[in-house]
Amino acid sequence: MNFLQSIKIFKNHLLKNENIFFLIFVLIIFFLDRLSKLQIINNHNDVPYYVNAYVNFDLIWNIGIGFGLLSTNSSLLYNIVSIFILIVILLLIYYFTTSNKIDKFIYSIIIGGALGNFYDRITYNAVPDFVDLHYGNFHWFTFNVADIFISVGILIFIIRSFFVRN
Repeated sequence: MNFLQSIKIFKNHLLKNENIFFLIFVLIIFFLDRLSKLQIINNHNDVPYYVNAYVNFDLIWNIGIGFGLLSTNSSLLYNIVSIFILIVILLLIYYFTTSNKIDKFIYSIIIGGALGNFYDRITYNAVPDFVDLHYGNFHWFTFNVADIFISVGILIFIIRSFFVRN
């Protein structure tokens, strides 16, 4: 079987009726993330917006991965990390296509967020993070809506792994 036949089989498997709902869910997550980031990018004026005593919106351009890890000015390392992220997303999509419904749901959450951040890496060469949670002078890592979905998906995946038997 050649590469093009493999791609066609994968596409047909991905677009099966049972996957359409989950693919729509991925798109909804992706667009929620895009809308939130566009709101911040288009309306941020270099001054944090104070939501309440624990939450600020402040635009930070993250050139690393989650929580700013692997931030560097090296375009080579940035591109290597971006390729690695793309490979992880493709693996998640493969696992999505071969999973049961509950796992498809979990993978959908993670893939939707990952695609949102990957889109930004390609489009802006950085990911806009803007949610600043804090208590007094302690600030958590600044994150975005995609990070929330990725984190929730991974948390559900871990909990499911410990407590649900296949």
